[in-house]
Amino acid sequence: MEPDLSLQEEGMAGSWSLLSWMASCVMVFGGALPYIPQYQEIKRSSNTEGFSTRVCLVLLIANILRIFFWIGKQFELTLLFQSIVMILTMFGMLHLCCTIQNTNLVSTKQHRLSEMDLRYFWRWSAFEDYLLFCFGFTVLCALVTLLLLDSVVFIEALGSLAVLFEAMLGLPQLLQNFHNRSTRGMSVKMVVLWTAGDIFKTTYFVMNESPAQFWMCGSVQILIDLAILLQVVYYGQDTRGKLG
Repeated sequence: MEPDLSLQEEGMAGSWSLLSWMASCVMVFGGALPYIPQYQEIKRSSNTEGFSTRVCLVLLIANILRIFFWIGKQFELTLLFQSIVMILTMFGMLHLCCTIQNTNLVSTKQHRLSEMDLRYFWRWSAFEDYLLFCFGFTVLCALVTLLLLDSVVFIEALGSLAVLFEAMLGLPQLLQNFHNRSTRGMSVKMVVLWTAGDIFKTTYFVMNESPAQFWMCGSVQILIDLAILLQVVYYGQDTRGKLG
C-alpha cells in the first residue's frame, strides 16, 4: 500500500507543479492577450478613436515602477516577466496608434516632445518621443532607487505607487467612453476578457501570498472593468436604438 500511496502523492505533486507552471504562463502573457483583438481592430479600421493611449501611459509607468519594486523586494519572477511583456505590448500599441494617426493626419503640424508643450503631453506625433520619455523616466527611477535601496519605507511606497497606477488602468478608457458617449472599437467579449484576466490574477496574488499591494490593485481593477462593461452594454444599446 505504501508504494501506491507514494506514487499517488508524486502524481498529485506533478499535477500541481504543471498547474502552477500553466498559471504562471497565463500570468505572464494573459495581461497582453486582450490587446490583440483591439490591435487587430485598430489596424483593420485605421481608426484609433476607441482606444485611449493614456492606457499605455498608465501601464508603462506602473510596470516600470513594478520592476524597480522587484529590485528592492524580490517577489515572484513571474510578476517581473509579466511587467516586461506588458511594456513591450504597450510599445506595440503606441507604435500602431502613431502610424495610423500620422497616416490619417490632414494637418502637417507635428507635436514633439522637444517642444515641451504640456497641452500635447502624451499626444506626440512620433513614436520615438514615447520611447525617449520612458527612457528618461526609467533613468530617473533607477537613480532614486539606487540612492534609497536600503530604505524599507521607500521600497514599500514604490510598490504601492506602482500598483496604484495599475489599479487606475481602466480609468482613462472609462473617462474617454463617457466623454465620447461611445465605446466604438470595444466589444463585450473584449471587456469580459479584461475582467476575467483581472479576476484570475487577483486570485493568483492571493494564493501565492504576493505583496498586499498586488491583490488590492486587482480588486480595484475588477470594479473598473465592471463599470466599463456596463458602458459597452449601455452605449451599444443606445447606438442600436438610434439606428433603429
